[in-house]
Amino acid sequence: MGVSAKIAPSMLSSDFANLASEAHRMLSCGADWLHMDIMDGHFVPNLTIGAPVIQSLRKHTTAYLDCHLMVTNPLDYVEPLGKAGASGFTFHVEVSKENWQELVQQIKSKGMRPGVSLKPGTPIEEVFPLIEGENPVEMVLVMTVEPGFGGQKFMPETMEKVRVLRKKYPTLDIEVDGGLGPSTIDVAAAAGANCIVAGSSVFGASEPAQVISLLRKKVEEAQQNS
Repeated sequence: MGVSAKIAPSMLSSDFANLASEAHRMLSCGADWLHMDIMDGHFVPNLTIGAPVIQSLRKHTTAYLDCHLMVTNPLDYVEPLGKAGASGFTFHVEVSKENWQELVQQIKSKGMRPGVSLKPGTPIEEVFPLIEGENPVEMVLVMTVEPGFGGQKFMPETMEKVRVLRKKYPTLDIEVDGGLGPSTIDVAAAAGANCIVAGSSVFGASEPAQVISLLRKKVEEAQQNS
């Protein structure tokens, strides 16, 4: 498979009062990306961070900031996040059925990498046009919990979506987010996920570097065995 393992600690589980030092800590523990959960209090009930926080963090790190937009109007966030220094911009298919082409174009024009995400209840077929379009997304984020809050239990039934995607698109970046850790990585890696978002399991660990290393190892082993 032509996709590399990428481990993205979810900064939603970090100490927001010390975001820069938490980012440095994760990167020194071997993180590839930093996953930033942007929620608007409307598409999901929680309200987290926006462009000003991304802009502040960008001053302290050159890391890939993997932004997941759990918002009702993702188009409104493209310009501010582009200016703030976001690296990846992943929007939800549920709110972008009418304008995803314009959205992808705008994201790319601001120098960010477009991705699409879907909730556990959304059929995987809904993202196919966005992967096969003239101007495609470059990553699919399969939510393995209902988006909105950290610390939820992994939903194994979502793995069928990952399997379908991996079979259909061998070189696609497939990200999973929600309840990922040492006890759930095997099933996610075997299904074909290569980008792993992990919050509580990394930040709650006494040795985060060991958890990050284990997650990467499991993805690489699954790729060798596939």
